[in-house]
Amino acid sequence: MDTTLLLIGGGTLAISFYMAWSIGANDVANSMATAVGAKAITFRQAVLIAGILNFIGAVTVGKHVTEIIKGHIINPVIIGEPKTLILGFAASLLAAAIWVTLSTWKEMPISTTHSVIGALVGFGLITCGTSCVNWKELGFVASSWVLSPVFGCILAFIVFKTIVKTIFEQDNPVASAKIVGPIIIGITAFLITSSLLLKTLLSEILGITDLTNILTISAIISIAVIGISIFLLRNIEAKTDKDYTLVENIFRKLQIITSCYVAFSHGANDVANAIAPVAAISSLLSSNTLGIYAEIPTYLLAIGGAGISVGCLTWGHRVMKTVGGRITRLTNTRGFSVDFGAATTVLIASKLGLPISTSHTVVGAVIGVGLARGLDAVDLGVIKKIIYSWLLTVPVAAATSATIFICLTWIV
Repeated sequence: MDTTLLLIGGGTLAISFYMAWSIGANDVANSMATAVGAKAITFRQAVLIAGILNFIGAVTVGKHVTEIIKGHIINPVIIGEPKTLILGFAASLLAAAIWVTLSTWKEMPISTTHSVIGALVGFGLITCGTSCVNWKELGFVASSWVLSPVFGCILAFIVFKTIVKTIFEQDNPVASAKIVGPIIIGITAFLITSSLLLKTLLSEILGITDLTNILTISAIISIAVIGISIFLLRNIEAKTDKDYTLVENIFRKLQIITSCYVAFSHGANDVANAIAPVAAISSLLSSNTLGIYAEIPTYLLAIGGAGISVGCLTWGHRVMKTVGGRITRLTNTRGFSVDFGAATTVLIASKLGLPISTSHTVVGAVIGVGLARGLDAVDLGVIKKIIYSWLLTVPVAAATSATIFICLTWIV
């Protein structure tokens, strides 16, 4: 392998950190945007919490063995030559990072996964034409542009309407919140626990892999959380019959918990988007082959986690403004409905193997909460701009990747 390719391989480490930074600036911001928009926490608190939890999630629960390429988007067997694959992976990673950065600059929430996929398609097309692209898989990805926001929208709408019916429309909202609140907290605890134990590295470390045991443990923790919540809320008394402010305060802490859950799970599940190509290039440089699976060392997970944290701390506020305040006005109950709807949608979809985007789901959930208050409560102009950015992601990333790949081949 010549020196130029080795330099490109080494430079991919820097590109992967840049990609992780862009993920932190755009994608991770979504996890805390509603908490900031509803004023449950400040922006500084949000980016600090999100940065720490994403780093912990990436290193402790992240996928240490990631399926780099198995004919999902492009077929590496058709491309064949290791040199071409190295240049293609480097070009794809850089192209995806550039598009995510531009989207963050314009304060638009997009899917970083779709950016990587689009970039890979561009590399595949410019190398071997349409034959090496899995168009069926790409169609599944495109379907998530509809599935993600629609499912998130519907679930968040239902959750918020449930809160309105069971709490705000009751004669004594605070008394109702003291009953309904712990139940919702218990459901949230069940979802968080089960998601952390279902097919994750943590479950393997703890030796808890049987579905029945996982559900039993989740149920026990859920019941315990309900009991603790009832105990903590027992002395809260309403100042008036319609003390809605106190109800919002009850949901404030719950919203912080759900936002933290989204941030932690994002770091655990999506950090591989930034560092997986590095593992693939490392395999190619060392053995001239690309296996179905590529081992990702902990230090690479740490690099990805650190990049995500820095991105969230430095530029996370840009997308937070859009998601947390420009689509619709958020309160703590609305923000909780968004987090609960988005997190539950992503969890169920991922376990069922459905293509779904966290970013798209969160935006859809925000829209759902807005629609629960009427169409006038939603800024359609902002939604239109967001949809345009979604539709442009794959083609722009593909064109950028193809251009960068051509330039790299000239250099080499």
